[in-house]
Parts: sequence; structure tokens; C-alpha cells
Amino acid sequence: MKIKIATILMPLFGLTGLFSVALAGTTIELSANDTMQFDNKAFEVPSGEEITLVFTNKGALPKAAMGHNVVILKPGSDVMGFGAGAVAAAATEYVPQSGPLSELVVASTKLLGPNETDTIKFKLDAPGEYAFICSFPGHYALMKGIITAN
Repeated sequence: MKIKIATILMPLFGLTGLFSVALAGTTIELSANDTMQFDNKAFEVPSGEEITLVFTNKGALPKAAMGHNVVILKPGSDVMGFGAGAVAAAATEYVPQSGPLSELVVASTKLLGPNETDTIKFKLDAPGEYAFICSFPGHYALMKGIITAN
């Protein structure tokens, strides 16, 4: 009943955009650049809700020299160990698809070249701190952050 009343009243007060955003879930916008930096290193999201990640490589250097991705890892993952091991997964854009390292991956974007964007959807089912990194060789030491699911 509350939703029906809100749906009727919201157009009257110009709140339809606000309401649709609230129902659409959580969206994270993240970008990277040629100085191997994410523009944001921390996000808070509700656990169990669908998350949309919109990731953009704002750099100008070619993908082979300065490609970027986002790999979200399970809580407690060894970020440095994952980054070092991901180098062996060049054929899958530095995201391991089998073996113990692949089991740490919650979600990942494509490896992006300059001015490219990728959008992914995922859920963080349990509360906790989920590290995210760029797994392109050598980037993981600087390009990392935390998504906290509450």
C-alpha cells in the first residue's frame, strides 16, 4: 500500500527520478587513468543487493601498454599474491579462469583501452571488505581499493 501511495504522489511532487534510482539498486562509477590511479578507492554498498559497476579507462595510452580492468576479490584474499599470479593469465585479460586464483574472483570487467567503458552487475552476498584491483601486470600495487558490503 505504501508503494502504491508513493507511486501516485511522487509524480505530483516531481520525485519520479529519485524513486526509480532507489529501486534500481546501487551503481558504482569508477575510472582509471594513465598514472595508474583509480579515481576512488573506497565504496560502501548493501550486501545482497545487485551492484552495477560502470568502469571507464580515461587514459590515452594504448591498451597493450596501459590497459586497465577491475577485479573484485573475496574478503580475506591475498591481493598482492593474486596480482602477482594474474600475470600468467594474459590470454584471459589477466583474470585467472581456473585454479585457486580464479576462486578468489567475485566479478571482473574487461581489460579496457583508452576511452573505453565496461559495465558489469554482481552481488556481494555477505557483509565484509572486498578488495578491488587492476590486474594488468604491475598495476595492482597502486591500483587497489575496498568495497565494504554492509
